[in-house]
Amino acid sequence: LSDHEEIRLNKALTKRDAKLISDRKNGNEWRKKRNLILLPDMENCTYADHLTPMTLLTLNTGLRRGEMFDLMWKDINLKSKTLTIQGKTAKSGDTRHIPLNKNVLNVLTYWKKQTSNNGLIFPNKNGERFHTIKTSWRNLLDTAKITDFRWHDLRHDFASKLVMEGVPLNTVRELLGHSDIKTT
Repeated sequence: LSDHEEIRLNKALTKRDAKLISDRKNGNEWRKKRNLILLPDMENCTYADHLTPMTLLTLNTGLRRGEMFDLMWKDINLKSKTLTIQGKTAKSGDTRHIPLNKNVLNVLTYWKKQTSNNGLIFPNKNGERFHTIKTSWRNLLDTAKITDFRWHDLRHDFASKLVMEGVPLNTVRELLGHSDIKTT
């Protein structure tokens, strides 16, 4: 992502969350007038749903989409500021530990307050593992006016930023879970 694209992406995420939260409030006002069951209140939520925390987590850790979908709360240690990718869910089959920066710590702290705090970090509406987020991702990119960008490119962005900051390639390889430095 260019600097401008990253700014637009973050603005689109913020705008999306605000709209969804506002829509829920308006919808519940409509439901209340009709004596219908209200949907859960979202006014004190930081995030309207999974998309913002998923995006920010991936942008700041370089996780693969499948690794993120499989991530459990037991894999997060906010005190030691680490995230563990279990070997059974990693493409390489190897367990790895990823340090969490301040941004990710904040995202996970706020997200944890909004969720059940057990099991999957990002369960779908049925409480199960996600298999795709294509529609919400595509709509977000359209809003942010970002073209030719896939979810996996967040991983590339993470790696590129590390390399541009002078992080050794072997460290980048370890963080990404590549078994071969050539891939990195």
